Amino acid sequence: MLRWARTWRRPIVGFGRSWLGSSKVPVAPNSSGRDGARPRPVPLSYNLLDGEANLPALVFLHGLFGCKTNFNSIAKALAQQTGRRVLTMDARNHGDSPHNPDMSYEAMSQDIQELLPQLGLVPSVLIGHSMGGKTAMLLALQRPELVDRLISVDISPVETTAVSDFPAYMAAMKAINIPDGLPRSSARKLADEQLRPVIQDLGVRQFLLTNLVEVDGRLVWRVNLDALAQHMRQIMAFPPHQESYSGPTLFLLGGNSEFVRPSHHREIQRLFPHAQIQTVPNAGHWVHADRPQDFMAAIRGFLA
Repeated sequence: MLRWARTWRRPIVGFGRSWLGSSKVPVAPNSSGRDGARPRPVPLSYNLLDGEANLPALVFLHGLFGCKTNFNSIAKALAQQTGRRVLTMDARNHGDSPHNPDMSYEAMSQDIQELLPQLGLVPSVLIGHSMGGKTAMLLALQRPELVDRLISVDISPVETTAVSDFPAYMAAMKAINIPDGLPRSSARKLADEQLRPVIQDLGVRQFLLTNLVEVDGRLVWRVNLDALAQHMRQIMAFPPHQESYSGPTLFLLGGNSEFVRPSHHREIQRLFPHAQIQTVPNAGHWVHADRPQDFMAAIRGFLA
């Protein structure tokens, strides 16, 4: 039977790229804030590419069901093209980072607020896609001194439930039944067949199946579906905030996506008064995957 992954790997970092060790760490304790207390951060798994220390680093935050490897090729290319350090990381309950019951944006923001100073990456250019974009926006609003510039990729600081199929994806993933002992290639094929009735798009199914991994000889979902399901309404929403972020901000949208609508522009301008809005033609919600060259060109142009 398919199970959820409950282990993670602590990163070992040196100059240039970082590699992941193989030590296994228990599930992180509950970090939910109580009585107004800040959520307790968890140690995130990350990769750091070396570059000029006097330039703000580029920090990528992936979306729901994603992981740090989503940006591998883009991170390497931008490190070479800009000379900057580039950080990619796994959000809590994703990839190799710890599982934790708290999946609020406040908690995810605290994780990054803890990590960036430890790595000497303050201030940084935050580049967040979808869920990662909302996390980056909240961090910029809460701690503007940590953020040199902000790029939000195909997401806005409003509720996005109406255009999201993520709850259906999650239900389909939780319903998958894979017998023990099945070879990995056969298991992935069977999982794909079981997802197909709900998720017709092959690219989306392949993206979700990157979360199907082998741990101790068993196939598991490494994304914490329980925590995501419990916090889905919060993930689709955005925490109310009165203060604004006055730094340079780019909202980079997919031309074929409906996640950011004209009705969102007023809230974007209220919270991010110096925001620019740019559209990448022929790109859907996953702008960086659909049009990687245009995506990188937009980032370089914004940095310039």
